[in-house]
Amino acid sequence: MHVAVFSQYHTNPDCPATSRHYSLLAQLAQHHRVTLITTSTWESQRLTWEFAWAPEGVELRTAAVPYQNHMGVARRGLAFAQYAAYALREGLRIAKPDVIWGISTPLTAAWAAAQVARWRRVPWVFEVQDLWPAFPIAMGAVPNRPLQRVLYHMERSMYQQAQAIVTLSPDMTTYVQEVSRHPADSFAPEKVHTLLNGTDLQLAALATDEAVAALRQEWGLAGRRVVLYAGTFGRANDIPLLLAAAVQLAPAHPDVVWLFMGHGFYDQAVAEAAALHPFIRVVPPQPRHAVFAWFRMAEVSMVPFLGLPVLDANSPAKFYDSLAVGTPVVVTNSGWTKAFVERHRCGWYSPASNAAALAELLAQLFSTPAQLRVAGQNGRLIAQQEFDRQQIASRMQQLLEAAR
Repeated sequence: MHVAVFSQYHTNPDCPATSRHYSLLAQLAQHHRVTLITTSTWESQRLTWEFAWAPEGVELRTAAVPYQNHMGVARRGLAFAQYAAYALREGLRIAKPDVIWGISTPLTAAWAAAQVARWRRVPWVFEVQDLWPAFPIAMGAVPNRPLQRVLYHMERSMYQQAQAIVTLSPDMTTYVQEVSRHPADSFAPEKVHTLLNGTDLQLAALATDEAVAALRQEWGLAGRRVVLYAGTFGRANDIPLLLAAAVQLAPAHPDVVWLFMGHGFYDQAVAEAAALHPFIRVVPPQPRHAVFAWFRMAEVSMVPFLGLPVLDANSPAKFYDSLAVGTPVVVTNSGWTKAFVERHRCGWYSPASNAAALAELLAQLFSTPAQLRVAGQNGRLIAQQEFDRQQIASRMQQLLEAAR
């Protein structure tokens, strides 16, 4: 079977990114022919060279379309359009696939997959990584009402056309199934499937005692308790909440150090806070295969988002990576992650944008370290049961084969 994959952002474990599809494509290519239509955006951002850029057996078609998080709305829109145009052209040039796998974000990447599927008369599977256009609209990136209506119609029509729809969280599935009831664009809600973002357990196993000890020595963290935020410093991630909570927690727990790993919109705010407060430190982005030792070094990790309903459906990689190495999480979503950590007792919920509540919660946890240990053990167990990307890859393969 020939599978054509449309994904604007290909990464590998040498990159400071989740690399979900690297793991899934590696397994799929063992059984089927795979052509990946993507861009070179992340290739220049590799931090190490321990992995092949694409898994063995994956044929690459790569466009030179630049993209950076700091781009404005218009420049991002141009990048989306450039990739969509390239993907349309290449999708019509490659050998006819048996099935197409279109991955959003952005929505335009999946749109290109849908058009090629229609023109070449083959089925396609739509993977929804973020709720587009609901997310950018909620963040104010698409203020134009007529354009919003166009994007919502595009979304509904793509759900309708896809043979199967894959989401990364239960709340995403609920959202898509609710869209299925739209009278003008209805579709069978049964074709929506939840495949969690998951994590790479074989890479998590690299977070050994020796690796953690080496990090502590390198960063001068002997005897310090670590709170870790690892991810994008984006507007949706409520970084000011963490900075304020760090300041409020410091008097009661001077032994706590907050590590901020990543970059993004709040780079300057984090750097300024680190310059003012010795208990706040900035860690440069780390390659995927190295990040697990940082999570294991932490006593608790942060998974914050603004209190917008559309963000409750998110399926952030840091959530899975932290639990996989036995580090409990604090979430600020009131959606499925809150229900998950409370049901499995592997973390805690703190209200979005409430720094006082977060500082109070952390003070209580650091005063009763047994809670942290038990939650970490619970998290590691549930990660082994539900987060393994090898199992997720097998389910994705089955969906693609069934769609043929």
